[in-house]
Amino acid sequence: MRGIPFASLVIGIASSPAERRQLAQLLGGTEAFLIVSSVDQAREILEVAETPRAGTVAPVQTVIAEVVQDIATPPPPELRVDSDRRVLRWLDREIELTRLEHDFLLCLVGAPGHVWTFERLHLEVWGNEHLGRGSDMHSVVRRLRRKLARLDASATIHAVRGVGFRLTPA
Repeated sequence: MRGIPFASLVIGIASSPAERRQLAQLLGGTEAFLIVSSVDQAREILEVAETPRAGTVAPVQTVIAEVVQDIATPPPPELRVDSDRRVLRWLDREIELTRLEHDFLLCLVGAPGHVWTFERLHLEVWGNEHLGRGSDMHSVVRRLRRKLARLDASATIHAVRGVGFRLTPA
């Protein structure tokens, strides 16, 4: 199996919305994950995946493909972070970034569609685990959104309530 690329999918089970949010935070670094509300629902998905009808694609494969596609959506080819000059480029335009804006956006552009948890972003950008009230992070996001708007970029930074942020193309 060495050298053969494969995708993995983590299936999490959480019955309440609060548990699903917590599980999403824990799985934030995972390439692809699916959260279901019961063991029975997980079994149904796994059974369908194991027994597709002849000549058809199992419904679970479609669901998994959609989840993986959402997570692996590439950034618009014109949106780039130039780390040497610390600028954001969109088409033929560019705008300067502060160090925090650069590091924050570099995380999001490097994994478009992926939800970065508040904790992981704070560790990657600020270099520590202290979150405090999160106003430092929200300030950076607000400035980046304004800069993306000034460039008329199609990508946007979306907040995932209670979890973190992600970059999504328009």
